[in-house]
Amino acid sequence: MALATKVLEEQAPPAPISIQPRPPGKRRLRRLVPPLLCFVIVVGVWQGLSASLSNGRQFLLPPPWEVLTKGLLAHDAYSKILPALGRTTALALGGLAVAVALGLVTGTVLYRFRWLERATYPYLVAIQAIPILAIAPLMAVAFGYNFFAKGVIVVIIAFFPIPTSFLLGLKSVDRGLVDLFTLHRSGWLTRFRKLALPNALPQLFTGFRISAGLAVIGAIVGEQFFQAGQPGLGMLFIQYIDYVDYDQLYGCLIVSSLLGIAIYASFNYFSHRFFGSWHESAQP
Repeated sequence: MALATKVLEEQAPPAPISIQPRPPGKRRLRRLVPPLLCFVIVVGVWQGLSASLSNGRQFLLPPPWEVLTKGLLAHDAYSKILPALGRTTALALGGLAVAVALGLVTGTVLYRFRWLERATYPYLVAIQAIPILAIAPLMAVAFGYNFFAKGVIVVIIAFFPIPTSFLLGLKSVDRGLVDLFTLHRSGWLTRFRKLALPNALPQLFTGFRISAGLAVIGAIVGEQFFQAGQPGLGMLFIQYIDYVDYDQLYGCLIVSSLLGIAIYASFNYFSHRFFGSWHESAQP
């Protein structure tokens, strides 16, 4: 009897291991510490490189405190940068909205008609490879030096990641689920709405996040080429370089970077709201 009991105990499955979730405070701390530590390292390296330059070349890389006080917090600096930031933000968001709409339509049409994807996909790649500064003079002749011409630049630069990532998500549906919908004789629209589109959301928002940074770059490039109207951040870059005002140049650079981060973070927030409760890519 004792031997049988011992054998049964050895064959019994192990007790389940309970994993205690971390408290919310510790999770937030684990998320905040790495970027804060990286920020301290970047500022320290910046300060060291600035101090290593000779007095005649230190204007090329001013110290961080000087950039903060003279390039951002001084009245002469933020009185120019903040209005320019608003114009660049409007341009970037407007062009990004058009790129998103065109990208969604393009990805859906290419998914519906596979022969059209094979016929046009090389040209989509070619659009991404177009040197913008080479065709900007043509757009200036066609549209003039206005907001619309700058928006075209933003759309061209920010467009490509959206249909490609969307199409990849639509085509990466599990084959077993496709066969299940086929077995139930579901139409194309039902399969697209209930199967392919939910599956493509994570990849689609990845394309949105990539295009967010590209839209800011496109807005600044468009403003630098089409130097007309009220100045945006792109025009301020050129002015500060001409005036050798590197404090405000770096301040303008920091603001443009924060704009890209803000748009990226917005898409990241909406991605968590849309599929954070069911997709593993959005789980903590």
